[in-house]
Amino acid sequence: MSVLVVGSMAIDSVQTPFGSRPEALGGSATFFSMSASNLTSVRLVAVIGDDFPAEHVDMLTKRKIDLAGLQRVPGGKTFRWQGRYSENLNEAITLGTQLNVFADFRPTLPEHYRDSEYVFLANIHPVLQAEVLEQVRAPKLVALDTMNLWIDTEIEALKKVLRRVDMLLVNEGEARQLSGEYNIVKAARALMAMGPSRIVIKRGEYGALYFEGTHIFFAPAYPLESVFDPTGAGDTFAGGVVGHLARTGRLETADVQQAMVMGCVMGSFTVETFSVDRLMKVTPQEIRQRFGRFRGLTTFADLADDFE
Repeated sequence: MSVLVVGSMAIDSVQTPFGSRPEALGGSATFFSMSASNLTSVRLVAVIGDDFPAEHVDMLTKRKIDLAGLQRVPGGKTFRWQGRYSENLNEAITLGTQLNVFADFRPTLPEHYRDSEYVFLANIHPVLQAEVLEQVRAPKLVALDTMNLWIDTEIEALKKVLRRVDMLLVNEGEARQLSGEYNIVKAARALMAMGPSRIVIKRGEYGALYFEGTHIFFAPAYPLESVFDPTGAGDTFAGGVVGHLARTGRLETADVQQAMVMGCVMGSFTVETFSVDRLMKVTPQEIRQRFGRFRGLTTFADLADDFE
């Protein structure tokens, strides 16, 4: 089944302790699509300017990502972000942001996108997220990401759209900020009370937590010897989660747990290189092998019968 993603496409300039990459392909919709396209077909809605390199569009097309929803603004410039990471790589320091054509972005879905059953709303303005939901007919799963900016400035619009969402994906800081609860379990309960029945809390290098009713599941991050660039890891994770669910067509708790591990698998590939370089080269065999290694990270023998 196809996954619909609505978000940003960008040109990033990134500095990390391990190197730098100017003019790199970035954006939430880009990372999500590159991840999910390893698992299922993707329909992308975003906006770019005339300066967006043609080779990036060609690469996405070769990945069989449907670009009918990609808007190119004549004479406009593409959204650009410049950032730097410190040694711990946990948080980016934004050095510059140029919204350009993204500032006036209004997502318009092509007719054949409107029957999408799996929808991912990347961290665009919550009013735009709501506009997308007005255009889809009967989705089986709507997953939404947001950010601290919208929690600070558009809380009422965000709460309104959350009532229409099945799954919320946020990091720990955003979960605490949005819920008003510091304890992450209490925060997840408060977020579920806002509408989403499924809460995913991303914990960066420590993996992710999944909450559904009274059920809690933890997916660890894959231990890597080399981490070059965490840019886009969260959106890549989301692409693995939603892409896997669309691939299987199932939404039971066990299926979401499996999707959480797939999200961690895909995210682990992204951080090994800059931009989407690793996602361009990853093979189905590599994905399957790394997925299998996760079982070894979390499987252990039960206590002996004579334990008291």
